[in-house]
Amino acid sequence: MKLNLVPARTGAEWVRIGLKTFWRQPLAFISLFFLFMASISIASQLPLVGSVLAPILLPFMTLGLMVATSVAYANDRQKPAAPAMFTAAAEAVRSEWKPMIVLGLISAAYFVVVVGLSALMDDGYLARAYLLDETLSAEVMASSDFQTARLFVMVLNLPLSLAMWHAPALVHWHHVEPVKSLFFSLVALFRNFGAYAMFCLSWFGVFLAAGIGIGLVATVLVGVGAIGMGGGASAIGGALMIGSALVLAAMSLSSTWFTFRDSFQAD
Repeated sequence: MKLNLVPARTGAEWVRIGLKTFWRQPLAFISLFFLFMASISIASQLPLVGSVLAPILLPFMTLGLMVATSVAYANDRQKPAAPAMFTAAAEAVRSEWKPMIVLGLISAAYFVVVVGLSALMDDGYLARAYLLDETLSAEVMASSDFQTARLFVMVLNLPLSLAMWHAPALVHWHHVEPVKSLFFSLVALFRNFGAYAMFCLSWFGVFLAAGIGIGLVATVLVGVGAIGMGGGASAIGGALMIGSALVLAAMSLSSTWFTFRDSFQAD
C-alpha cells in the first residue's frame, strides 16, 4: 500500500463526484444509510450496554456505505442496480466482521475512557447519563460544568473520528491490521491536509446552501400552519428539516470512498 499526495483542489472534486454518484441511485444510498442508522439507534437504546454498542457498530456503517459507493461508481455508464449495492455492502460487512469488531471495540473503549475523564469536570453527571442511562435535570444540563464536560468529550473524540475515517476501508481493500489502519488513516489526513480541509469546506457549503433553501420552505410551511391554514403544515415543515438533514448526512458519507481511493493505492 502506498500513500498518495494530492493537491488541495482534489477535496472539492471529491464532493462533486460524490454528489454525482449519489444521484445515480439516491434511494439505495438513503435506504442503506437508514438501515445502518436504525441498527445503531436500536442498539443504543439497550439498557447499560447501549452506549457502548453504538460505537462498535459505526465501522460497519462506514464500510458498508464505502463499498456501496464503489459499486455505484463502477457502473459509470449505466444506472447501478440497488440489489448489487446492497449485496456488496452485506458481503463486505460479513467477510470483515472480525476486524470491524476490533475497530468498534477500540472506538468504544476510547469513548468510555474519554467520558470517564469528563467526570473530573462535572462530578460525573455526563458519564452517568451516557454510560448508565441516568436522566438528568434541566438545571444540571444547563450548568457550565456540564457544558464544559460535553465540549471536552467532543474535542477528544475528534482524533478518534479522524483515525476511523479510512480504517474500515484500509482493512477491507488493503488488508491492513485494525490498529495499523487507525495510524495510517491519521497519516493520510495530515499528509493531505489541504485536500481534506477543502473537502470539509465544500461539504459545509453544500450543507449551508441546502439548509438555507430547506429552512425557507420549512418557515413558509410553519407560517401557513400558524395562521390556521392547516395544522399539518408545521409538522410537515419539521419533518422536512429532519429528513433533509439525514439525507445530507447520507450524501456526505457516500463521498468518503473517493477520499480513500485517491489517498491510497496498492504498491
